[in-house]
Amino acid sequence: MRLTPLALAAGLLFVGAGIRAQSPDAPAENGLQSAPKLIPDRKLEAPPGGEAGRRLPIVLRAQEVRARPNLDAVAEGEVEFRRGGTVIQSDRLSYDQAEDLAVARGHVRIERAGAIYEGPELQLRVQRFEGFFLSPEFELLEFGAGGHAERIDFIDSSRAKLSNAIYTSCPRDGSGDPAWVLEAREVRLDFDANEGVADGAVLRFLGAPILAGPSISFPLTDERKSGWLPPSIGLDSRSGLELTVPYYWNIAPNRDATIAPWLSTKRGAGLQTQFRYLERSLGGTLDLDVLPNDRVADRSRSAWHWEHEGRFGGSGFYSADFRHVSDDGWWKDFPDSRRSLTPRLLGSDARIEQALHLGDSEGLAYVRTQRWQVLQDSDQLVTSPYQRSPQVGLRLGGGAGAGLRYSAETEFNRFTLPVGEDDGTRLTGDRVHLLASLSRRFGDPGWWLEPRLALNAASYRTDQRMADGDRSASRSVPTFSLDFGLELERETSGFGRALRQTLEPRLLYVRTPYEKQSDLPNFDSFGKDFNFQSIYSPNIFSGVDRVSDANQLTAGVTSRVVDAANGKELFRLGVVQRYLFSDQRVTSQADGTPDGETFDQPFSDVLLLGSTSLVPSWTLDGTLQYSPEISRTVRSVVGARYSPGPFRTVSATYRFARGLSEQVELGWQWPLSGRVPTTAERGTRSMIGAAAGGGGSCSGTWYGVGRFNYSMKDSRITDSILGVEYDAGCWIGRFVAERLSTGRSEATTRLMFQLELVGLSRLGSNPLGVLKDNIPGYTLLREERRDPISSDE
Repeated sequence: MRLTPLALAAGLLFVGAGIRAQSPDAPAENGLQSAPKLIPDRKLEAPPGGEAGRRLPIVLRAQEVRARPNLDAVAEGEVEFRRGGTVIQSDRLSYDQAEDLAVARGHVRIERAGAIYEGPELQLRVQRFEGFFLSPEFELLEFGAGGHAERIDFIDSSRAKLSNAIYTSCPRDGSGDPAWVLEAREVRLDFDANEGVADGAVLRFLGAPILAGPSISFPLTDERKSGWLPPSIGLDSRSGLELTVPYYWNIAPNRDATIAPWLSTKRGAGLQTQFRYLERSLGGTLDLDVLPNDRVADRSRSAWHWEHEGRFGGSGFYSADFRHVSDDGWWKDFPDSRRSLTPRLLGSDARIEQALHLGDSEGLAYVRTQRWQVLQDSDQLVTSPYQRSPQVGLRLGGGAGAGLRYSAETEFNRFTLPVGEDDGTRLTGDRVHLLASLSRRFGDPGWWLEPRLALNAASYRTDQRMADGDRSASRSVPTFSLDFGLELERETSGFGRALRQTLEPRLLYVRTPYEKQSDLPNFDSFGKDFNFQSIYSPNIFSGVDRVSDANQLTAGVTSRVVDAANGKELFRLGVVQRYLFSDQRVTSQADGTPDGETFDQPFSDVLLLGSTSLVPSWTLDGTLQYSPEISRTVRSVVGARYSPGPFRTVSATYRFARGLSEQVELGWQWPLSGRVPTTAERGTRSMIGAAAGGGGSCSGTWYGVGRFNYSMKDSRITDSILGVEYDAGCWIGRFVAERLSTGRSEATTRLMFQLELVGLSRLGSNPLGVLKDNIPGYTLLREERRDPISSDE
């Protein structure tokens, strides 16, 4: 049976008389069953409107209830009134059914849609959520922030107006003035439009106004909304003081733009823009930076970058990635633009791919073009890679029966050099190649044996004459390899836990006949870095143009110790070496000079690696390349990291390459003073008072952050970062200095300051991307919220 609101109210008269409501599931006590208890739920949905809202029941409980059927009800003493998602608590409450009007006085508290309001008096038409609240204090549970107002007028369930409002995420227990507050003469909220408008708004920090405006518009949720974003302020040794004021334009649900006027005290005014779009089968981003008159360079400067990708026909894919800057000095003057991982080599390419399904075979047909812009510098020239214009290819792979597997790739490439880089000393031309292999894998769990036949064939036609005087040539090089390995393991114990230890020996034999290739072009081959992965490769060269002759055996063994309970690797040790049965004669250089390792010694260098996390809070790892010929270490990398808890990490790395470089890198994030939040506290959106050691003050915790890269060969610091972070619980301050080398005797220094008002916004330049990218183990002091527009953090 369904109770109407008045029928329920009439029935609640008996509650005031002391008769307990009956619950069939409650245990009997003295012949009577105990009264049902209401379970608080802060995630109750808002009541529906219309007829559905009118049918929602009212739940009213109090120490005393007086009611007139179909007219009204009055409740006193620990009153709790519920209807749909609205909960009202007070000392006294009267409800008029005809007007749907609730009047509450004395310690009034409303919980609705993740917000809590408290004050002395409330009048509210419940279903329409229309009325007013006098002198309320409010709290937004999702953000851990709130404030108070002189009055709140609830216009309807989605709109409200606050008069003389103050908002902050700092403690509001009366123990002291909040460190930051946002004050406004009037605030209008429209949740349907996801918009808030504050008139006469002033943002105060430590009592001083730092931002003000006659009218400020802001979003009410994480959803996107057009409007001005917080300004960014930075200091750069090349550009001076920089101010960026971005405007976000929410064009449509699948399109948006950011337009950011930019001002430099040294260079002048510019504009940074970004446009993003996303359709059902395509999407992309266009960035454009313009500096119409650079006063330092005395010219107009610009940079643009367009990324686009899409799908067609169900299994087709196409993409474009184009970038360009106006001049060679862009990478030095604007190092924070991050237009490329290699700032002096800007690549652009476009491709079309079509997946193929031929029986049991999978394949791919593709067309690609690739070009480069090289940013040269008189201090150090850059050798440009070849451009491919175009690259047309087909790949196939799959099973051939009887357990055989095959793969094949054929391509046509037109190799050219970027504009201004073709000085006549490097060959350009066409190449057609075929890479094919056939293999069969034998084995069971614990061992494998895989014989493999491979073919590398290429045909060339060059624009200039090759070393032998011809303009066309071809070659075909077969390779046979036999790969064998074991995976042995045993159960053991140690360090108070069950462990599993493995022993994994591996042998790889490779036989490739010698074929002279020094007269042929070398468009894309380089000696691979000598490491644990490349030493098991049949060819020591990358690319297609060079195939190393080989009659060699590679032997190595690795042992690992893992936690039997969770599979986490606790220890690893490996060693590997290659033995040459005959000297290697093919190199990647036309003059025959060996490239990479020594090729005329029977034994290659020995590679050793080790890593462990057995010692609590410590991670140790290292690799070493030892030369038997000179009985000395050729290369080594040794690192250690100590992380005993949240926001505590120190790492050190030593890198050595004989005759080339010797570097020491040190990075850290460490508390300097104050209380550090526990692991359980870290994930909360607002740890008000946690970092401050509780109470109402905003005294907090200081953290030191930094990284130094010191060149022992040059006796100087190359790149460095040094900064401090201050977490006051309701706000975070960051000051970071970064020095980037842009040449042998040049460097750019940037100063970044950021004020993060927890529950509101971040002001200033953003050093978080720099800290996360450069300090191993760096942890954010707060969990990041999703911003309306993505950033480069």
